[in-house]
Amino acid sequence: MKYARALTLAVMAGITVITAGCSVARDQQTVGSYIDDAGITTAVKAKFAEDKTVAATAISVETLNGTVLLSGFAKSQAEKDKAEALARNTKNVRAVRNSIVVRP
Repeated sequence: MKYARALTLAVMAGITVITAGCSVARDQQTVGSYIDDAGITTAVKAKFAEDKTVAATAISVETLNGTVLLSGFAKSQAEKDKAEALARNTKNVRAVRNSIVVRP
């Protein structure tokens, strides 16, 4: 009888973990969407690094559920606009929030 109760508790705990979807952040993002977002972030950063007009080290890129948040500093409005365009044209990006500040 003791083993049956322990086994039942273990099974219930396992079911709880499986149905919870293995959330990885406070916003309950699933592992699959977290991996997708990491791939988007990497792709956007790679585009910034390839482009000579965008200072990749001065602009931060974060992605949540396909929405890319750009923050940091740009030397001109043209650089800010180019960073946004590069992010928008990246595969699987749903939206872009451009919070880059222009600081000459």
